[in-house]
Amino acid sequence: MEQEKREILIVGLGNPESEFADTRHNLGFACVRELARRLGTPIEKKRWQSLVGRSDARGVWFVLPQTYMNLSGQAVAKALKDTGLTPEQTWVVYDELDLPMCRMRIRRGGSGAGHNGVLSIIDSLGTDGFMRFRVGIGKPARKGSASGVHYVLGRFTKAEAERVPMVIKGVADALELALDTGIERAMDRYNRAGALGCEELP
Repeated sequence: MEQEKREILIVGLGNPESEFADTRHNLGFACVRELARRLGTPIEKKRWQSLVGRSDARGVWFVLPQTYMNLSGQAVAKALKDTGLTPEQTWVVYDELDLPMCRMRIRRGGSGAGHNGVLSIIDSLGTDGFMRFRVGIGKPARKGSASGVHYVLGRFTKAEAERVPMVIKGVADALELALDTGIERAMDRYNRAGALGCEELP
């Protein structure tokens, strides 16, 4: 199928350093690593200020920027320049405050909605025309930017942690379906409640 032959750059957003490994803000890293594991592709080469892997069989580059979230766009821009791929061939996987835990939404374009990694990519590429896989983490109980930063850089609660493996599996399933049959099929299946197979948390 033509979709399988098309080159794709899949970017997972997160922060480097072990202290951030299990935080909400690193959910993008975890989901992309799971897909790469399924495809037998290590993400360990250092390139473009990122950890990089390549599946030649599937025509997929895996990129985990190591710039810290706020500068993710620099890494993505370097990857696109080097590979000759376009923003339209770029899929970005990241945590989303505006969706509850156990929900995801796939869409192309739109604002960064306050997500510094996405805002950095829009700024660096000069376009919002890349595909987003937005993975819900819910909102903090308290409002305000300070609590928001603390929340995304914090670790999952017990109830959330029980659901994280199902979320990661579901997002990897969605990415795999998109690679196999196209983005539209993945959107139809996963842009709805219950698609990730776990009970939503508010």
